Order: sequence, then structure tokens, then C-alpha cells
Amino acid sequence: MRRRLFVGGAFGGMSITGASAAPRKVRAGDIPTTTFGKTGIQVSVIAQGGARMDLHPDIQTAAAHVRRMYELGITYFDCARLYWDGRSEEAYGIGLQGIRKDIFLTTKSVKRTAKEAREELETSLRLLKTDHVDLWQAHAVQNKEDIDKLLAPGGAIEAFEGAKKAGQCRFIGFTGHYDPEAHAALLKAYNKWDTVMMPVHAADHAYLSFEKTALPVAAEYGVGTQAIKVFGKAFLLRSLSPTECLRYALSQPGVHVAICGAGTQGQMEDNIRAVQGFTKMAPEEAADVRKRAIAGSGVFNGPALEYWKKKV
Repeated sequence: MRRRLFVGGAFGGMSITGASAAPRKVRAGDIPTTTFGKTGIQVSVIAQGGARMDLHPDIQTAAAHVRRMYELGITYFDCARLYWDGRSEEAYGIGLQGIRKDIFLTTKSVKRTAKEAREELETSLRLLKTDHVDLWQAHAVQNKEDIDKLLAPGGAIEAFEGAKKAGQCRFIGFTGHYDPEAHAALLKAYNKWDTVMMPVHAADHAYLSFEKTALPVAAEYGVGTQAIKVFGKAFLLRSLSPTECLRYALSQPGVHVAICGAGTQGQMEDNIRAVQGFTKMAPEEAADVRKRAIAGSGVFNGPALEYWKKKV
């Protein structure tokens, strides 16, 4: 299921109880901000993700979407070298021209050697039309083999450290959605991470939970944490509203930013409406949302819902 392709504005007027209401107009500047962990940087609590730029028919249309999100108040723009075969970075480069100093820009590399990672960063900077990114991340860390390659002599960590020293990135981090134990292990194995990205959503607790295993480690170390899979690849929208999904993720201790992989303006306007006037969930409210996330997903529980995690 494509993430919220069917939503658009359909849930924009729903309250957290599911009652219908006229959608509120999205106004620029209404998005709350937060201090992004130990980076100390203020960013919007939701970010435009680059993974679904491929929903646009061409790069120019995607670039116009990116610019519109900035105009609506998004200051955090997430991307990766592999998204849309590099076209997502190209769209960001076009859409963010002239406002680079006003936004927090990220990209990622899946390469595990220093040489290959450096080459990817040079390509990313060229397409993004900038001399640096705010955050560069080791992408899609899955297991001990990935960790060993990343941290070994000649591994990509040398490229990340070098880029930070040279001013090609301000901060470094890693991402993944496969195994929470791998996340916890990498956070403990290398103490210079500024950020981490992981799944945080209302059904995560039921199977290989990042919320239980990796998120507490990130919070303990003060690492800036980005939540992904907030809507459970749309499966959670069978039983929860977008507002509940976003509030749940942003209410978890240690979570700073929710990455929204939406590719359309309607989807992102839904997300913006959901965080306007954001308040954290009380423990009893979060418990109710967890219960409904599982009960309402039918056969889509555990590994069937969270197919991105490893199978056990």
C-alpha cells in the first residue's frame, strides 16, 4: 500500500476522536518547532521526506512541491542519495534555491566504505546545489555485518567524520528500520552520533519494538531522534487518524521529529493540520491508541504489518 495515497484531504478535518469537521486552512508558520537533541538546532516537528517524491510526474513538479512546503512552514527536509534514483535530491536542489540558510537539509548514503561514501556525498552536494548538508546519515543499517563494515578501518565512518571536520556536513547520524537490537548496538558502539532515525508508531510495541529497545538508548545519549513509519505505511489509518498517528510518535520520550514521506500537497497539509496546536498524549491516551492500532489492523499485525522489520 502506498503511504496515504488514498488520504489527501480526506482525514484533514477529523478530530482525534474521529468526528468530522471542516478542514482547517493551513497557515504558514503554524508548525511547532523543537530542539533537535544534542544538535541544539531548532527544527519543525514534522519534516518533508524525500522518499515519495516519485509520486510527482517530473522533477520540476516535485521541486515546486518542496518549495510550497517551505512556504507553509516546514524547515526540515529529509532526503537520500538513492531516493527516486537521485531525482529527489535534484528536486530538492531546485526547490530550495535561495533559502538554503533557512532550512535544515539532510541526505543519506548506503555505502559502507569511506571511498564510496565520499563519492556519494560529492554527488549529493552537487544535486542539492549546496556546499554542505546539515545532517549526513549512514542509511539502512540492518545488522552486525553492517555495523562492522561501517566502523572498520576504511569504513564509511571515516568519510562521515572527515566530512564533518571539513564542513561538508554539520552533524552525522544513521538510519534503519530492520532490527532494533542493531540500532541499540550501534548507538553504544560509537558515541559520536548526533542523530538516529527509526520506526516509531502505535503498533511498534507488538513486534521487535524500536520504542522499547532502541529509543531509550537514543534518549539516554541525547541523540536527536527522527521517527519514521509513523502511519505504518498507511495500515494504521484503518483504525487511527493521521492526527493520532503523529501525536503518538511525537509524544514518545526522546522523539524530536516525525519524517513524513508524503509526496502530495494534500497529504502534507493533512500532516501540518495534525500538529497545529500539538499537545503530547497522556499515558492513558497513548495506551488506548496502542490498543486500537493492533485491534483495528485485522490480519495486519506483527511482521505482516511491519514487513520492513526482520523476520523471526
